[in-house]
Amino acid sequence: MIRHESNRIDPKRRATIDYKKKQFAAPIYKLQIYPHRLNTYHIPPTVEIKLEEFEEWAINRLHILAELENCSFRNKTPAETLDQVKPLLDKWLRLDSNSSSAQGSTDARLQEQRRKDHYSHFILRLAFSSTEDLRRRFTRAEGALFRLRFQLETASERQDFVASLDLDWEAVSELEKRSLAQDLINATLGVKKTDIDDGGWFKVDFETVPELVEARRVFVKRGKAFVPTKEQMSIVLGDFHDRLDKGMELTARALPRLDEDDRLSPILEHLSKSFATPDSTLADSDTLLPGAAINASSIDTLSRHFPLCMRNLHMALRKNSHLKYFGRFQYTLFLKGLGLSMEDCLTFWRQSFRLITDETFNKEYRYNIRHAYGDVGGDAIRRGRGYSPLSCQKILTEHPPGSGESHGCPYRHFSVENLTTLLQTTGVSDREILRGVKEDVEKKRYHIACNRVFEWAHKSEIRQVKEMGTWRTTDLDTIVHPNTYFKRSYLLKATLADEVGLDKEVTMEL
Repeated sequence: MIRHESNRIDPKRRATIDYKKKQFAAPIYKLQIYPHRLNTYHIPPTVEIKLEEFEEWAINRLHILAELENCSFRNKTPAETLDQVKPLLDKWLRLDSNSSSAQGSTDARLQEQRRKDHYSHFILRLAFSSTEDLRRRFTRAEGALFRLRFQLETASERQDFVASLDLDWEAVSELEKRSLAQDLINATLGVKKTDIDDGGWFKVDFETVPELVEARRVFVKRGKAFVPTKEQMSIVLGDFHDRLDKGMELTARALPRLDEDDRLSPILEHLSKSFATPDSTLADSDTLLPGAAINASSIDTLSRHFPLCMRNLHMALRKNSHLKYFGRFQYTLFLKGLGLSMEDCLTFWRQSFRLITDETFNKEYRYNIRHAYGDVGGDAIRRGRGYSPLSCQKILTEHPPGSGESHGCPYRHFSVENLTTLLQTTGVSDREILRGVKEDVEKKRYHIACNRVFEWAHKSEIRQVKEMGTWRTTDLDTIVHPNTYFKRSYLLKATLADEVGLDKEVTMEL
């Protein structure tokens, strides 16, 4: 006789399941309340958002993380990093304190700011969980952002936030503090007897504050680190990293399920690629150079302001009187971004292709140039006025050059020997700079190498505009577009040499 289990459902009868045992029978999606502007991101968002918001918020946050990583790579001090990132935070990811509103944390404006911050973090967490390298870089950048915001927070709101974390630490009693007073003074950097008497101290497992132990800034006894209140940030930051590391591991495991949604996969892939160099678009105002004569005959003179990718294309064009398709496409869009008219662009290319006849040029090349400007082609091309100039991110990731081609990014697509030779040909002779560029290229920090060369070539001009105070901090942020490189170089030189007949106080509008 076959024995049936009592909980087995008879296939001939209607299954009756206890509603209490139904998992996710009635999922509830509720709007979260954010009492603090700081966030450890341990609770994922649940409310639906638009697909446009999904991409826009992630890109805004990516601007901040990329700039923080750039500051780290360029060895900027905490003060310099703050000066560089604070304007970008206000622009892309603003978070106001509770005291900025009479309604406090319940203000709708504050809640919307914090909702954007919350969602953008988890969107990028999805994008950067695919590989170990991306997870490590994302965790490091998010930790830097959290540290920066923690330092900017007011004392009262910072304490309220820390109290809400329910951290695993134990307050040191007055009796224990007095008995260990001399050890605390000897082992803790910068602590005086008055700090022992008046300040608060906490005991935590020494593994939670590795940076304090490494720097010998805390007293350790029986596995416990005695941390003064002023070093509280290290404990909070350690807790933030622990939560984020665990969250990234869980996200990496769940990531394969997203392949079923063809709406999100392309966006997430684009975001992960953009972490190498943030994608950038060129506004119409970025092509405006007051008083500059940009025409077919002035390109040779202006080429000294070109980034290395465009200098290489220009030199190859002058040497061979020809460029292959992707080289022409990349260079044409760059010239278009400078403000060169279509008629002047056609003249420039016809004069450059001096080894062919007019008939051959009109038959094989003229249409492509007009198409890039949106003069011919489909309705969408004409309405959009052609193609936009390629950003560094697109040049780095799309259409790598083959044999006999000159397009692409020299910092990525050239060997170190050929790159060094090209830099020396364009006037970069400083050994320290060349060594720094080599290190950046080996670590795949291509845009950092380009910015390093730019800062070396314009060091006197950058120093002077900073002293004059005529340029904002954001006017000197990391360059991620070839046309931005040109405009900034041109205006820096014009500021000092008065090349365009302007006053000394030339300001940027990038």
